[in-house]
Amino acid sequence: MDRTRLAYVTAAAVGAGTAVFFIWWWWIRKQKPQPPSKWRKVGELSDLIAFPVKSLGAVRITSMECTPLGLKSGWMRDRTLMVIDLDGRFITARQLPKMVQVSPNVSGSVLTLRAPGMMSVSVDLAQLRGKGFRAAVWGQAVPACDCGEEPARWLSRFLLQEDVGLRLVYYTLNRSSRSVREVNKYFPLTEADTGAYPDASSYSLINEASITDLNNRLEEPVTPQQFRMNFVVKGATAYEEDKWDWVKIGDVIFRSVKPCTRCIFTTIDPETGTKNPKVEPLKTLRNYRQITDPEVRPYVGDSPIMGIHLALRGPNETVRLGDPVYVGVSEEPEETPPLISPS
Repeated sequence: MDRTRLAYVTAAAVGAGTAVFFIWWWWIRKQKPQPPSKWRKVGELSDLIAFPVKSLGAVRITSMECTPLGLKSGWMRDRTLMVIDLDGRFITARQLPKMVQVSPNVSGSVLTLRAPGMMSVSVDLAQLRGKGFRAAVWGQAVPACDCGEEPARWLSRFLLQEDVGLRLVYYTLNRSSRSVREVNKYFPLTEADTGAYPDASSYSLINEASITDLNNRLEEPVTPQQFRMNFVVKGATAYEEDKWDWVKIGDVIFRSVKPCTRCIFTTIDPETGTKNPKVEPLKTLRNYRQITDPEVRPYVGDSPIMGIHLALRGPNETVRLGDPVYVGVSEEPEETPPLISPS
């Protein structure tokens, strides 16, 4: 083959390869929805909450960094610690309601736990050197590092009135490691969205107006704290969040990836650690907040919904109390059927 023909063949090959690349690139972009270019303000951030230990009390800080793993402030990271039984299975307040009475605090790298009638206990997360192992969250294996005998004994005594039975474990990675649970695969979550130890995704949001509407149906009012969400928004209309797709808090971009299904946890008073004897607000939610969309219902069953799960879809940024909250405006508005029939 002479040099001229070789040049033509090479050019053709490069051109074909380039064409294939751009077709592939275009297809990937179509498969991965992009954030909108237009936004509409719907309210502002009225509460910002992290739960460093799954199922224990809340930590409120006026500003926190948003990372793929969840909210972060120094060594304080959302749901990166967890209580397990001696078989390595996660334990929540669904089984032990008094867990919500344990107040965590992180100062520097030191986690301190406090509870009624107990001396406090501390553990330095930076000093954990134990051999890693696998615990289980909803049957999925997750990396864990044991926090030692002192917090294990302390938790067992407060929650079980025994010297043994529970352990405290810590997630040392900076990325998610779980696959999306089978029950959530209908929704646009990815493995990067599953966080350390949360049930579904690294972030969650609830709307004050939706809580107000719920309280109008209840004999005894509840607070947003009963729903254990990261973000509380004021200014939006009730249940408007059901239809949100893209959400921006300050400069941080999220996508709504799943409606938040509700369970017996909502009936636990965060102050007293006791379950509501009338199974409220869960009983009332079941009367008017069940998904009716026939495509979605098989994945949520009879569980009512309140709030939404979010996934980070932009770079790490800081959110602050009082930040404006926006939702994406579609270039081509579509009439989306409601997940829930109007009541």
